[in-house]
Amino acid sequence: MKYFPHTADDLSQMLKVVGVGSLDELYAEVPEELKFNKELALPSAMSEIEVRKVITALSNKNRQLISFAGAGVYDHYTPSVVPYITSRSEFSTSYTPYQAEISQGTLQYIFEYQSMMADLTGMDISNASMYDGSTATAEAMMMCVAAAKKRNRVLISETFTPAVIRVVETYAKFHGVDLVKVPAREGVTDMEAVQRYLEAGNVAGVLVPQPNYYGIIEDFTGLADLCHSHKSLLAINSVASTLGVLRSPGEWGADIACGEAQSLGIPTCYGGPYIGYLCTTSALVRKMPGRLVGATTDTDGKRCFVLTMQAREQHIRREKATSNICTAQGFMCLYVAAYLSLMGEKGLREVNEQSYGAAHELHDRLLTLGCFEDAFPGKPFLNEFTLKYTGCPYIDTMQETLCRAGFIAGVKAEGKENEIIFAATEQRTPQDVEAFVRAIASACHGEQQ
Repeated sequence: MKYFPHTADDLSQMLKVVGVGSLDELYAEVPEELKFNKELALPSAMSEIEVRKVITALSNKNRQLISFAGAGVYDHYTPSVVPYITSRSEFSTSYTPYQAEISQGTLQYIFEYQSMMADLTGMDISNASMYDGSTATAEAMMMCVAAAKKRNRVLISETFTPAVIRVVETYAKFHGVDLVKVPAREGVTDMEAVQRYLEAGNVAGVLVPQPNYYGIIEDFTGLADLCHSHKSLLAINSVASTLGVLRSPGEWGADIACGEAQSLGIPTCYGGPYIGYLCTTSALVRKMPGRLVGATTDTDGKRCFVLTMQAREQHIRREKATSNICTAQGFMCLYVAAYLSLMGEKGLREVNEQSYGAAHELHDRLLTLGCFEDAFPGKPFLNEFTLKYTGCPYIDTMQETLCRAGFIAGVKAEGKENEIIFAATEQRTPQDVEAFVRAIASACHGEQQ
């Protein structure tokens, strides 16, 4: 096994150094009742063709549903060359790139990922990387507190996805952060409430989403200036793909950009693995968790890559660390870097334009059925929107019916009795939209429309 390279001689030498004669002796202190002293329940060996048949039979049990759901995870297309690039051996170096001379593949794609994410968000610097968008948002909160030193209150908009809020609340609880929810007004962050909290003082930072949980594109005009006038930081959580067409956090004047990058070509994968991104200004670089990779030249003048900085990992000045993030999600970084390099600015814009078209067509068609009302009329959205369901049966029953018809029919809004969030991406064709609308019409009225 190439990932387990130790020979019998290697093991013998290592055991000699630690002063034991065998692996059994090395684990002698482990109680016998904790040891697994029997054969593993593994099936008999199979040939390759037999294994493929077993796996195919298992995969055939899955139903391939057409997704009109979002709420943080989006069904974007992954170009076929991306999985090919990510499987190349040139990138399969150690995930922890401490020895630059043998980790050039890892260092290169981390560098490329960081460069593209910094450009996409309009920020100076990106780390590599966070576990997912929710923990990236929690780390943004911690950065605000670390930068403020004596302030420990952070404002978070209620228009965030509830799952993200719960993760941030957990971080806040165990780090002594006073996390305050800013109420929503007509589906968007109540800016008057933000101003009142800031004027009351002791606010280290403000966290807002873009687009928000309901799919609405919020207007943050003047928010950065308001925060900075009260010596507070602004962190904007964006759906990464939407930054191909929407104003970036940097353009809004944010100090920190964070969020989920799954929309950059990573398959939905039953919930993961995904990748959170965290970008910031040069002034805050030493408050950012993770690591930074830089480009330089070697003694022969050739381009090469190095681990430039590890800002505050648990093994460096750990008593002063405010984060224990040190793992670079290498494979996910490579996935995003390959996707962005292939799509480019033009491709990412086209993805959003097609998603916009599909979502707005679906939005308008659903409103004609008589069983939906616009939850936030007049509010701008990109590829996701929220409707009030007024039909019969209940939302849950309607979704179950649509599932049997081959569709994932949106996401029921948390805390709302009759609101449902729909999303569409470039994957959804006009035929998909037409079939979905007909299926909903049948579920609502018992007839085709």
